[in-house]
Amino acid sequence: MKLRLVGLSMNMVMRMVAGKRYFGGATEGRGEEGEEFKELMREVFELSATSNPVDFLPVLKWVDFSGLEKRMWRAHRRMDGFFQGLIDEHRSKMQREEEKTMIDTMLTLQGSEPNTYSDDIIKGHVMSLILAGTDTTAATIEWGMSLLLNHPEILDKARAEIDNAVGNSRLVQESDCIDLPYLQCIIKETFRLYPVAPLLIPHQSSEDCTVGGYFVSKETMLFVNTWAIHRDPTVWEDPTRFWPERHSEAEGNPYRLLPFGAGRRSCPGIALANRAVSVALGTLIQCFEWKRAGEEILDMTEGPGLSMPKLVPLEALCKPRKFMEDVLINMQGDK
Repeated sequence: MKLRLVGLSMNMVMRMVAGKRYFGGATEGRGEEGEEFKELMREVFELSATSNPVDFLPVLKWVDFSGLEKRMWRAHRRMDGFFQGLIDEHRSKMQREEEKTMIDTMLTLQGSEPNTYSDDIIKGHVMSLILAGTDTTAATIEWGMSLLLNHPEILDKARAEIDNAVGNSRLVQESDCIDLPYLQCIIKETFRLYPVAPLLIPHQSSEDCTVGGYFVSKETMLFVNTWAIHRDPTVWEDPTRFWPERHSEAEGNPYRLLPFGAGRRSCPGIALANRAVSVALGTLIQCFEWKRAGEEILDMTEGPGLSMPKLVPLEALCKPRKFMEDVLINMQGDK
């Protein structure tokens, strides 16, 4: 399922950013452009997940032993050219009456604020959304589905909530999320057990300071071990148990659940991530009957990577629920 979930999250972001789809069945933007995008994203994510010794031994910054820096600059130039092409394409169509994308909106603002919305700034925003909002979303959905398949009674309870709140005549929508509190508890519990950024984004101390009795010198690289916080038995009751109900009560300490960080430098895409995961996971639960491919409990070991993927990718059996054919026919008729 991993590749399909990555394609789903890529399509969600690219539809929002540029009105394009590069993955799946009846995709827009097939051909050379689509293949170039897929190859470019594969290389960018691979490089982003590669550890660079220079980050830990600055004395090595003048020696590129592995050629990593050269590969990064080469990927950067390719990426810059690809997104510049998207911007130029949208700039040439701005006078047409079409659905507005994020690029269209920023190009409109560029007319009145050219320095704030230069082409380079727009490309930076696009790349930030892709890097932060695709692989992470796919990984969270995969972890969530794996947890539900290992706990079918929780999956059944989530499906019952969706059936009661949404019904069987349409798909889950963003506006339904507020009426699906148990689904939100499942997502929070997934974030707790398997945060896609277990050490968050690296920070750096701006000045000498003392934290918890430890002296931290200026310009020290700092990591927050959210994985450990989320499994701390002094913070969470029975911390290794998948128990969504623990989030149904009023929140206590706001700093005990930190999948997106906290404060001024927390992830700016919190709302977008929550909505994307809610709609995608809710739709998967609503539309299909699910079960494990075998009798064995799914392996929940974490693997190496930029967004802490599963070591063993999820494989599961599913079949569409009976009402899905009517829903899809109605959706086609509404277009």
